[in-house]
Amino acid sequence: MSDKHAGTTISARAFSQSVFILLALMLAAGILTRVLPAGSFSRVEEAGRQVIVPGSYQPTPRPDYAPWRWLTAPLEVLGGPDALVLITIAVFILLVGGGFAVLDDSGILQAALGRIVRAFGARKYVLLWVLTFFFMAMGAFFGLFEEVVPLVPLMVALSYSLGWDLLVGLGMSILATNMGFSAAISNPFSIGVAQKLAGLPLFSGALFRLPFFLIVYVLVAVFLTRYARRIERGPQRSLVFGEDQEHRGRFGTSDFAGGAPVRRRAVLWFGMGVGVIVLVLVLGPIVPGLSDYSLPLVGVLFFAAGLGAGLLSGREPRRVWAALGQGMLGLAPGIPLILMAGSVKFIITQGGVMDTILNAAAQALQGATPLSAALLVYALALVIEIFIGSAGAKAVLLMPLLLPLADLVGVTRQVAVTAYCFGDGFSNLAYPTNPVLLIVLGLANLRYSRWMRWTAPLWAVVLPVTLVFLWLAVVLKLGPF
Repeated sequence: MSDKHAGTTISARAFSQSVFILLALMLAAGILTRVLPAGSFSRVEEAGRQVIVPGSYQPTPRPDYAPWRWLTAPLEVLGGPDALVLITIAVFILLVGGGFAVLDDSGILQAALGRIVRAFGARKYVLLWVLTFFFMAMGAFFGLFEEVVPLVPLMVALSYSLGWDLLVGLGMSILATNMGFSAAISNPFSIGVAQKLAGLPLFSGALFRLPFFLIVYVLVAVFLTRYARRIERGPQRSLVFGEDQEHRGRFGTSDFAGGAPVRRRAVLWFGMGVGVIVLVLVLGPIVPGLSDYSLPLVGVLFFAAGLGAGLLSGREPRRVWAALGQGMLGLAPGIPLILMAGSVKFIITQGGVMDTILNAAAQALQGATPLSAALLVYALALVIEIFIGSAGAKAVLLMPLLLPLADLVGVTRQVAVTAYCFGDGFSNLAYPTNPVLLIVLGLANLRYSRWMRWTAPLWAVVLPVTLVFLWLAVVLKLGPF
């Protein structure tokens, strides 16, 4: 068997950097529980959800939450309300890591990508733009984000095959999905939940959000194209040139030689698996109840597609199973990172200051002008994203509190929803507490600092565009109300 490690691994340097950042955030959250007064809102159940009763905030005695428990929070969170979500994510990354390692070791990935590269020939930038639009549309229309993670390694491999680097692969897949999620048109997890809580017609205001989506798409496409052309002029100009060399050698554009019938069946099996995954992603927001299980279902499907293709590839079964184990072990260090990320919210909640932060934000809205109120809603969503990654959960937490205040200061509910959605999404791939970012960085073996250095210019352009559209929404009194 080859000495090459199948799949991808989280390097010691990337792991230690992530641990340091997350530990700092955990300690900062713990300090907030000692500095801020404790308090809570009353909550009632509406349509199966616990929502805040506006104006019900009351100071409470400070919980007996010892500082040493800040460090045990990554274990305690497994007994908290988010335990099932965190366990699902942990199993998901193991399944994806194992499936990808089998594809990597058996050569199936190289064969499939080689065919794509040859099919597009010199039109590779057309492929870049089409894929970027596809992933953005998945986020904007269907609210996909975590579910596209299994496709990220494929896009990175495709980027290598086209002569680019891993950042371009991440850009046209997960970054594009994130941008589409933020520039939502009918995203059921942000627009849908927030509008339902606001009493607005479902997906109303889409005609206003559509130009924003198209502008953001152009910005992302230009950003990726300029960077890809820069690499073509000189590969050493890649921000990850050193880290890329080990990974780049794994992915070629040559097809299989010998044993073609069996290997074609392997590629066909894998292609069918990817097709079913895409079908699940499209049907998830449409079929009742399917979206609740789409993440684990996608993980299982990708695992089955990779393992089945490996067994059909002509490799010895023992080697296929060994590659599977290597892939899982390579991403296993991501599990403690996921638990540490989830513990930041856990610490704030256990310390009794989550509602205190929300109440302070609500107080800041009182007496604000319509524009400043919209910007405050936007900023609040950006801040709360540090603690709560789920778009729907943030909407349930914030909307009942903010909507009455928005009514009082003259901000239409549609504007408040738009401001929340803009703030909810764009920071998903900026904060190290977001599990998807941690998974992707682990898959790509990329340090957080390199990722932020690369994406910062794009954020710097998207932010003012977002503010302009919020200003337009306020001026137009975006409605219907």
